[in-house]
Amino acid sequence: MIEYLSGMVSETRRAKFDEVLNYRTRHITVVLEDLYQPHNASAVLRSCDIFGIQDIHVVENKNAYTVHRDIALGSPKWLNIHKYRKKDNNSKYCIDQLKEKGYRIVATSPREKECTIGELSVDKPLALVFGTELTGISDTVREHADEFIRIPMFGFTESFNISVSAALCLYTLITKLHKSDVNWHLNEREKEVLLLIWLRNSIRKPDLIEKDFWEKRKMNGGDGRESGDWGVSSTD
Repeated sequence: MIEYLSGMVSETRRAKFDEVLNYRTRHITVVLEDLYQPHNASAVLRSCDIFGIQDIHVVENKNAYTVHRDIALGSPKWLNIHKYRKKDNNSKYCIDQLKEKGYRIVATSPREKECTIGELSVDKPLALVFGTELTGISDTVREHADEFIRIPMFGFTESFNISVSAALCLYTLITKLHKSDVNWHLNEREKEVLLLIWLRNSIRKPDLIEKDFWEKRKMNGGDGRESGDWGVSSTD
């Protein structure tokens, strides 16, 4: 299927997919807790895509997460956005899910003095948690976080805008990660799954094209399986 759909995009775009996949990572992930300003949410998505972060976890306790298309510039279609909005305490549920997958929960807060972003280790997988624009991280995150980080500031203003904070943190950590000996790359199966998603997002009416592909394959003696057997999904 990947080979078939690859023939429907330009060689330049197909080469770009391979280039971007080589820099994609799940070693670092981002958690956004109750953001309510669309331009901030969208700017964070844009930064995640630029720095190679594949998974973004969106907690919706009080505020629904919306995207400002003019700011996001199409970045959501290249990312896996996982939303948490069906539990009594979505923050705790998200944290528990990430810890089960081996992530350290690293909360960003100017009030905590554990370490600066430059001092944070990237040896083990980590999830960066950014809180709401006005009040920051919730008490739940503060209680269950494994570590706290802050961005050094030398002026009178107490904190950065959330989208600026995310960009500064990701630049610092990704730069450190790329210089490390950590195996932060996606495995080949993960790359294949993402590549299939990106190809689908790049062509018109992919469902009809795939249906036609499997029907022809079945007629020619193939297994005729449906595209859904790949188990590909861009969201939870």
